[in-house]
Formats: sequence, C-alpha cells, structure tokens
Amino acid sequence: MAIPVDLALSSPAHNPALTAGAKGTPESVRQAAQEFESVFLNTMLSQMFAGVSTDGPFGGGHGEEMFRSLLLEEYGANIAAAGGIGIADDVARELLSLQEANNDIQQ
Repeated sequence: MAIPVDLALSSPAHNPALTAGAKGTPESVRQAAQEFESVFLNTMLSQMFAGVSTDGPFGGGHGEEMFRSLLLEEYGANIAAAGGIGIADDVARELLSLQEANNDIQQ
C-alpha cells in the first residue's frame, strides 16, 4: 500500500493539516493510526450488525439503536487496541515515511 512519491511529496505542501500532523512523534503517529483502525472497524461492525433483528422481550426500539452504535464503537476501539487487523501498522508506517520524506525536502 505505497503512496506514489509525487503525491507523497506534494501533499503536505498543499494541506496545512498534513504539515502540522507530519511533525508528530512516533507515539502520536501510532495513536492516530490506531484511531483510524478503530473507526474502520466500527464502520465494518456497523455494517455487519445492520441486518441483525433485535425483536424480543428485551430488544428493539430507539434506545437499543443508540446503544448499539456505542457498543460497536467500543468493540472497534478494543479490537484496535488489542492489535487489530493490521491496518494501524500499515497506516503508521506510511505516515512515518511521509514525514521522513517531508523532512528530507525541507532540509
């Protein structure tokens, strides 16, 4: 999942948010990558549970819909914190390589 060099080198100059984020420490980059994976997993789990029926004596209603989204958000965060499915590792590696390329250009 490599980003083309011309895009990687030009993106930070055109986007101030990328320039500010490019100065992060490896720990902050890893945390951002883990948060990204958490959001991805939350979206994936939401699609998985979209077709699950909640009818029954204690199921259904607007309250369960709201709490289900909160539960899935926590599932995603816990899965990502426990090692996830590998997305955070790839994202962190790409962010650090972009940061290094940006630092090389500025020097």
